[in-house]
Amino acid sequence: MGNGAFTILPMSQRFSLEAGGVYEGSIKIVNPADATENFSYKASVSPYGVVGNDYAADLTTMTGRSEIAKWITIEEPVGEVEPNTTKEIKFTIRVPENAPAGGQYATIAVSSNASSQSSSGVAVQNIFEMASIVYANVSGETVHKGEVLENNIPGFVTTVPIKLSALVSNEGNTHEDATFLISVSDFFTGRVILPTEEDNGHYSELIMPETTRNVEREINNLPSIGIMKVSQTIYYNGEVYIAEKKVVICPVWFMILLLATIIAIIATIVSLVVKHKKRKKRQKIAM
Repeated sequence: MGNGAFTILPMSQRFSLEAGGVYEGSIKIVNPADATENFSYKASVSPYGVVGNDYAADLTTMTGRSEIAKWITIEEPVGEVEPNTTKEIKFTIRVPENAPAGGQYATIAVSSNASSQSSSGVAVQNIFEMASIVYANVSGETVHKGEVLENNIPGFVTTVPIKLSALVSNEGNTHEDATFLISVSDFFTGRVILPTEEDNGHYSELIMPETTRNVEREINNLPSIGIMKVSQTIYYNGEVYIAEKKVVICPVWFMILLLATIIAIIATIVSLVVKHKKRKKRQKIAM
């Protein structure tokens, strides 16, 4: 494997900061065992934000919530990592005395090509560049305000997986965690399909300040036909939001078969009625 394929850890990390404080952190660059040469890297800091409800990553726009990009200094921004070796890259966060309270966000990007630019989603990752997102909160007057605007479960689908969605707003000044709990059972038998030992149906999503996020989740490993009882419970900002619905899974082939059966039954009834009328007519003529 040539120079370029690598991994960084962790993909995200969180810090609780005090104005005027100094904090240490690090990321690790992993050059895999099957690499054939040293990995030459360049590490840099960029602001981090999101655009739209689908949270497209914005790594260029500096805002009041990404000032932390100016506070971070990377100890060894350029270097090499030998094959089958992990190298720790340390960084320092120096928080100014007048730092505003609330959330601060940046990325520490590692690139094998200094001219490459990040353009992917929340977890920035490809063979040329990966980035660890820094989620920080500066102590002070922190505002926690937001709600679940939508909690959606479809009532009818033709194929699996079933897609659940929610629209979650954050009007505060720091990031919040929305926790989701999904359960699915057979409507007729009550048999629990989700959660299972492999998938507990429980996950969390981070909601950035002053944004609205569309969260979607697909439920797999369901019967291709049947009626399911599906619920999605969301715990957010001290509130509990519950949606529950019967979901009919009816594939197109079954609808076509059902329609053909109905047409056949109707045609049979019409044919019998016509034959009955003809028989009665013949009987009258015979009389």
